[in-house]
Amino acid sequence: MAISERAAAGQQEEFVVGGVRLPRPFRIRRLGHFGINVMDPAVTRDFYCKKLGFRISDPLDFAGRVPAEQAKSLGTSVGYFARHGTDHHSFVFFPRRYYEAMVGVKGPNENTLNQITWQVGSLREVSDGHDWFKRQGKPIRRAGRDLPGSNWHFYPPDPDGHTNELYYGIEQVGWDGLSKPQSMYKVKYMQPPALPHKSEYSEVQVAVADGIDVRTGWRVEEAEEKYDVGGVLLARPFKVTRIGPVRLFVKDMERVTSFYRDDLGLTVTEEVAYKGHRAVFLRANTEHHSIALYPMALRAELGVYPGTTLFSFGMQVADYAQLRAAIAYLREQGVTIKHLPPELFPGVDYSAFAIDPDGHAIQLYYYMEQIGWDGRPRPAGARPQIDNANWPASVPAASDTYQGEVYLGPLG
Repeated sequence: MAISERAAAGQQEEFVVGGVRLPRPFRIRRLGHFGINVMDPAVTRDFYCKKLGFRISDPLDFAGRVPAEQAKSLGTSVGYFARHGTDHHSFVFFPRRYYEAMVGVKGPNENTLNQITWQVGSLREVSDGHDWFKRQGKPIRRAGRDLPGSNWHFYPPDPDGHTNELYYGIEQVGWDGLSKPQSMYKVKYMQPPALPHKSEYSEVQVAVADGIDVRTGWRVEEAEEKYDVGGVLLARPFKVTRIGPVRLFVKDMERVTSFYRDDLGLTVTEEVAYKGHRAVFLRANTEHHSIALYPMALRAELGVYPGTTLFSFGMQVADYAQLRAAIAYLREQGVTIKHLPPELFPGVDYSAFAIDPDGHAIQLYYYMEQIGWDGRPRPAGARPQIDNANWPASVPAASDTYQGEVYLGPLG
């Protein structure tokens, strides 16, 4: 387990994490996946899969988790895990009415976020992080291991009630496009395991020895591939290669900022004042921000959908040419595209927002400013001035263009 080292009186407690002293027994490495609750998952599936190119890795049926009489009025009980790369899921959408009934939501609810998920570097960090949160008296909604997906986790909420997940590992979907079959899910974990735990490779070997056909998992077929995207034929003229950042409207900027900075350990990169409103941008690694916080009062002024505290969720495409192509393609598909003031998104230059069937805004972009060893963002005056009404055919390179978390492919 992590070694807690109490320094001299008055100094911060330290933990040895992989041989490095840190102020917490874990270190978030990246935004791993994200989820929303939606009114009609079948309609949502069409939007995110057919239009944006996500692939379903597994469905999840919540049937039986609420009383039968109540369930009759809730509509579908089926939600979906979706992926843009090899992680089992990078995006999930669950049936909102059913989910709210399961967790006991009563009355109007603007929190349509299902989860914001952060990856740490080891299973030990999940276990020790879980214990650390409990010792701090911080709430944890649940812990254990998710199936489908196979990721070990625990779930702390932020002060506004948005569920965060810290996790280690996630099932990888390989060249054959198949997820693990449901028959492999033999053990349900409701808390972090005793350590050390057997490897996932060993778990698969046991399943094979038990006669389970590991090639019976979920797989989907792609639409006709007719667009040349960087020399590869794809079903759309772009490819989502990375997810995030998350943008939230929050009620208490100080308390919510403290949670992401002090409890989760994210770093404040920059603060921006926009028409008297303060926005805070925090990062997990070298990207300018992984999450951004905006005051609730700004929501009405921007004229965005008032039924959710989610300002937007980011989806990065591979390059600027793909960004332009994505916007044109989605407009042809009947998707509403919006532009918002670029001052609200430091570290991102050109971007546009695709509106999903529930009103959630998906920020499409190609570039995120990278933060170096000194921890300083680029000065505001050194950033390009963006005219949303007049995007150029091409843009000059910055020193960190195509840097950061690189998508290694293949695209399809």
